[in-house]
Amino acid sequence: MAMEGKKIRLNRIRDKKTGQFVIVPIDHGVTAGPIKGTVDMAATIGSAYEGGATAVVVHKGMAEFGLEHLCGDIGFILHLSASTQLGPDPTAKVLVSTVEEALQLGADAVSVHINVGAETEKDMLTDLGFVSNECREWNVPLLAMMYPRGPDITDPYDVELVKHVARLGAELGADIIKTNYTGNVDTFMEVTKGCPVPVIIAGGPKVNSDREVLQMVYDAMKAGAAGISIGRNIFQHDNVKSITKAISRIILEGIEVEDAETEVTG
Repeated sequence: MAMEGKKIRLNRIRDKKTGQFVIVPIDHGVTAGPIKGTVDMAATIGSAYEGGATAVVVHKGMAEFGLEHLCGDIGFILHLSASTQLGPDPTAKVLVSTVEEALQLGADAVSVHINVGAETEKDMLTDLGFVSNECREWNVPLLAMMYPRGPDITDPYDVELVKHVARLGAELGADIIKTNYTGNVDTFMEVTKGCPVPVIIAGGPKVNSDREVLQMVYDAMKAGAAGISIGRNIFQHDNVKSITKAISRIILEGIEVEDAETEVTG
């Protein structure tokens, strides 16, 4: 019966009808400071919720600022990893929270960030193993953000690298994998087929074209993705609610890109 707890929590961060994920990470204040979209956390979380997001990812100090919606409206994932762009190695993530702390805050799941290929890879893998064990003990879903990223990684979208890091996260006990989209349906299908747990895509760097983001989401779903975890291209958008709704409808309703685009353009 203990595993029922994990299933219950998973259903709080995904769409109950489809099982798909529309996750908006807003943990960037640690890395980059109070950038656009992270200043008024309550407003951003509220807009994501109204647009159909199933969950948000935040750090522990920000949970109280989204309390209105984190109390049942939208799934709450506590991010356990941190680094800053001011440090000597921004790829070196360290743990700043625990699974027990997440439960005390009322979180439904936790997430960790692992840069495979970084000089501190061994430390991050150790942390992943530790958190995975804690999640197993407490029956808490674990989202592992798995990226090929380090001094010898020349192409972080290379399918061989992406499918390796995705499988690595699953092998070490993650329930959901977030990773880079490889750029086309055929190659990303190799990633989803090679990973026994749901794979969701990251949003990549901030882009100027809504069409580009929507097409990426549409193609990823065709390749077997279980949804998205997109940050800047949602929370820094001029209309967070509309872009979230457009993405949500592609994932949860299977609509075409052209139809989704009208949610943003009107």
